[in-house]
Amino acid sequence: MKPLPTWLRDDKSVVACTEKIKVMQENFEEIQQMMQDAFEDGLLMEVNETQMREALQHLVDALVNPYNQGQ
Repeated sequence: MKPLPTWLRDDKSVVACTEKIKVMQENFEEIQQMMQDAFEDGLLMEVNETQMREALQHLVDALVNPYNQGQ
């Protein structure tokens, strides 16, 4: 897995809490493994690779920020 970025808040200050960074690392490792598994399953079921990548990207694009305060 590629190193994760330095996490920033909206005001561009760095998220430095060790526990928060650890949780983010664990979450991204889990997400990467789940996406890899889904990608490989699709390929084994003969789904077109480009279509699989586009479908996975669509999932990311469709994420909703539940904390958006009217921005």
